[in-house]
Amino acid sequence: MLEATRPALTGATNESPGSATASRGSASRSRARRKRGLFHRTGIVLPALGLAVLLVAVVGVAAKVMSPNGSGANSLAQAIDNLPRSGSVTLLEQERQNLIVMNAAASALVIASKPATVNPSQVIASQSAAAQASNSSSNNSTSNSGGVTEVSAPAPDPGTAQSIGYNMLPAFGFSQKTQWGCLLDLWNRESGWIYDAENASGAYGIPQALPGDKMASAGADWETDPTTQIKWGLGYITQVYGTPCAAWNFELANNYY
Repeated sequence: MLEATRPALTGATNESPGSATASRGSASRSRARRKRGLFHRTGIVLPALGLAVLLVAVVGVAAKVMSPNGSGANSLAQAIDNLPRSGSVTLLEQERQNLIVMNAAASALVIASKPATVNPSQVIASQSAAAQASNSSSNNSTSNSGGVTEVSAPAPDPGTAQSIGYNMLPAFGFSQKTQWGCLLDLWNRESGWIYDAENASGAYGIPQALPGDKMASAGADWETDPTTQIKWGLGYITQVYGTPCAAWNFELANNYY
């Protein structure tokens, strides 16, 4: 019996099994190419995106550190200053201080080593003052004559008790140049050249006569007249010691004459 022919399906393709397999292989390769393309596209973008995120984080941290209470480099400098100093920083600071001290010492040495300038007028004035001092000391100098120390002194002011004694020395044979200083010192110690000076022992007057009425031999006004007292005193010195300087040397040795 003849088989009835089956009508062909519309749109059907007469593909062999090999053609179907090839079609499936092409589809797989297409999908692989799409995957590889996506990898190539995202392989650069993702690291770049991560780097950008990292940079943003670093910038944010830096901004926070640099601007805790403000902004800019000032806050960063304050933050650095607030850091504890290390031993190296301390040593550097000490070296800096040592250099400052050494520089100051060097400057002082340079100043001290500069030659001093002298004003000629000051030198002349100093020499004149030294000469005057030398003359003054020579006027009050001491000398030794025959074991007796002699004292020279300038003439006293006129109108004083000292002037009476100075002028009376030649009348007793004494040199005003060599004996006046001794007489001046002697009666300066005994009475201060005060005509009514009196001590507890009863000594009286400029020469401190003991008793005071001994001076009546030189004048009845012995109690009030310096001239009478000095006349009697020079006579007593002449009789007992020979010279005013001999009397003064005895005074120095015994605290009386």
